[in-house]
Amino acid sequence: MALIRLDHTPTTSKVNSPLYIILPNPGEMKDIPVRKRKVLYLLHGLSDDGSAWQRYTSIETYAIQYGLVVVMPSVGRSFYSDLPNDQQYYNYLTQELPRYLEDVFGIPPRRENTLIAGNSMGGYGALKAALNFPQRFFAAASFSGLVSMAVVTHMPHDDPRRNEFTWIFGDPSTLPGGEHDPVFWLQRAVKEKVQLPYLHISCGRQEDLYPLHLHFTAACRSLGVDIAAHEYDGTHTWPYWDQQIQRFLADVLDQPNR
Repeated sequence: MALIRLDHTPTTSKVNSPLYIILPNPGEMKDIPVRKRKVLYLLHGLSDDGSAWQRYTSIETYAIQYGLVVVMPSVGRSFYSDLPNDQQYYNYLTQELPRYLEDVFGIPPRRENTLIAGNSMGGYGALKAALNFPQRFFAAASFSGLVSMAVVTHMPHDDPRRNEFTWIFGDPSTLPGGEHDPVFWLQRAVKEKVQLPYLHISCGRQEDLYPLHLHFTAACRSLGVDIAAHEYDGTHTWPYWDQQIQRFLADVLDQPNR
């Protein structure tokens, strides 16, 4: 596969950021042009950038196996949100980046060809995009993701993450069940009777985020949302996420009816 690092300055985020894209080599095209291939948006976690999945996992091998185009953007510590300083990373992920990929690489944003997944903060971002724009994605996955804003109820008052959450999202006490909460997006999608993507959620039982995983999966079931919920022994590590991206891709791409 070919790996492209494209340093660009989106109009939405207003900061130069690396965008990583995995594409087939000329000899691997097999008469299937890029515009007809499945595209995986693969999102990084809080302390990484778009290079992380390519550096720490075998995603390039899996891209070869399935003939994928893999798109790995960089969004800092934004939680894939539009920030108070007008760096619009949510707008970038859901609006500007798909248009840019179509204009530059001829990759059309077709729902039947588009998947999204991420780890940790990237799991939050994947659910944010998929549940708010379900018409864009046929499958979405969160690995060890922040899948419920109930996380703030477990933070000590002197936890420095509280200040970061406050700057990005506002008053932490309003976050559980509020507009930034994945459960809220899920409830709204069900109320609007939209066709949801296939949802794949996994978390290690030894993780601090495991209670949030249980909370989100319970919300899905109470709302009648079909979800592939996976729980394994594991922690917040790249070997675990490497296993999970393999399981997700096999789950959705090895099944002819997905």
